[in-house]
Amino acid sequence: MKFLNRKKIRSFFHQVFRYAEGILFFLKSILSKKQFLYLSCVFVGASSAVAVIILKYFAHSVFLFASYIDSLSHLPYLNSILPIIGILLTVFIIKKFLNGNIEKGTYQIMISVAKRSGIMPRKQMYAQIVTSSLTVGMGGSLGLESPIAITGAAFGSNYAQNYRLNHKDRILLLACGVAAGISAAFNAPIAGVLFAIEIILADVAVSAFIPIMIASATGTIVSNLIIKEDILLSFKQQLTFDSDNTPYYVLLGILSGIFCVYHARMFRKTEHFISSFKKGIYKKAIIGSSMLAGLIFLFPTLFGEGYESIKVLAGENPQEILSNTILSKHIDNQWVLLLFVSGAALMKALAAGLTMGSGGNGGNFAPSLFVGSYLGFALSHLLTLLGLKEIPIHNFTVVGMAGVLSGLFHAPLTAIFLIAEITGGYGLVVPLLIVSSISFAISKRMEKYSMDIKSIAKTGMVFTSDKDFNILSTISIKNYIQKDLRVLTLLNTTQDAFEIFSQTTQSFIPVVNQENEIVGSVELDKVRPIIFNNFQTKFTLLKDIIVPPPIALSTDSAKTVTDLFEHYHSNYLLIQKDGKFLGSLFKYDILEAYRRNHKYLLLD
Repeated sequence: MKFLNRKKIRSFFHQVFRYAEGILFFLKSILSKKQFLYLSCVFVGASSAVAVIILKYFAHSVFLFASYIDSLSHLPYLNSILPIIGILLTVFIIKKFLNGNIEKGTYQIMISVAKRSGIMPRKQMYAQIVTSSLTVGMGGSLGLESPIAITGAAFGSNYAQNYRLNHKDRILLLACGVAAGISAAFNAPIAGVLFAIEIILADVAVSAFIPIMIASATGTIVSNLIIKEDILLSFKQQLTFDSDNTPYYVLLGILSGIFCVYHARMFRKTEHFISSFKKGIYKKAIIGSSMLAGLIFLFPTLFGEGYESIKVLAGENPQEILSNTILSKHIDNQWVLLLFVSGAALMKALAAGLTMGSGGNGGNFAPSLFVGSYLGFALSHLLTLLGLKEIPIHNFTVVGMAGVLSGLFHAPLTAIFLIAEITGGYGLVVPLLIVSSISFAISKRMEKYSMDIKSIAKTGMVFTSDKDFNILSTISIKNYIQKDLRVLTLLNTTQDAFEIFSQTTQSFIPVVNQENEIVGSVELDKVRPIIFNNFQTKFTLLKDIIVPPPIALSTDSAKTVTDLFEHYHSNYLLIQKDGKFLGSLFKYDILEAYRRNHKYLLLD
């Protein structure tokens, strides 16, 4: 009976989905292309917001439950146990139901844009929600924003595929899903738009702003209708800027930039250290999560996203952050509070690296806000305790978030407008500009690539601020290698070269040895007087007309290949793989591919 009921329920939802799908196909047939695209932005934005609602409510409910239990024992015992369970469950789900693999990090979206024409796997529509809710919701020290962004991107990509939209609209809806997810997570529609454009799409046309803004606004509206304000990261205080504090904001910007570099490098080292364990995925998960549990026991605010603790620090009684910790007896000691906050800021990179390396899923967006708020609080509290100046601690706690977010993600605009929106005004816009720009400049100087894409940026797999590079990164060199050209060996004669030139349209002939290694090439323009003179052809040795070849590796990116064309002043390249001749590449084919991809990308 239960089986029949379950079957009926499944059949009901399937029919509802098919009915809705039919309506959308009908609307597509009667609406203009632009009208249907705008309607699609609304559906994608609403879907992304629903994902945010699910994740936020689950994470908040677990946090409240753990906090209540730990308040009874006055120590974070449950806080320390839940992350172990959450990471183990995440690893189990990935192994048993997701083919043992899940793509983590927002750079996966950029790879999809750069290399896969905006196509994302269907499983990303649910895999990120399930795994990140288990990891972060149960205390893993990462954030939900990266999974939210990937989920939103997957909604947009698969929607476009389902309704047979073109390449350009598919990438646009992907960006719409990202913008809606971020805007719903923070009730910050402008920040959602800027995040999609500044981080996901490095270069975008003005015409693309309207669909992205529609999706972002939809995400915010749906989120506001359901999510209570206390679940989101928001501040109600009216914060204002005092120009006398400008030097201290400059100092905060410098410290934020330096701390960004520390956090990024420590996170990567910790993640690599744990993930490199070769003791089985479950043993690795237990080891890594147990180490994380120890850190959370010492610093309970490392539990989950940590947004609740940020609100406490920016509130009227920041010392409450010491409640239910091993330092609760010293709750009124301001120096103990300073040491605790500073220690938590330093340990966040370790906690995030342990969470990710042991098999958990999440992102570094929330950790960047956590570290920034703690850094801003620590600096302002230290200056106050030293008696140097009465610093507005609330302001520095909030502005610090923008500084670290800007430096870690190389996204100053997103950082500035996100903090401005969650504080309910632009009273701190001047210090936000100061701190974000200084932090970005220092971080960019010491770390060329942002935290999320450093490991893959040099491979040419993602978009950068270089427009030409963005287009070239979409070109796969292996698709243009020609392997049907006739070649010569050292056993051939000049007469053989003459026959090839006279019988084909080849302007050059690759020359290889018996091991198929490239020796050189014979170029028609350079040997024309010899080749078409019977006497000289007969008495000129082949080795005398061979010239050094322009060579490229089969793994070279399109950007590298175009540089080699310029370096050799050649219209062709000989491609080799593992030292062996593979085929030839023509400059014309790459330029034609560049022109074609330029037309399809959202760049003009």
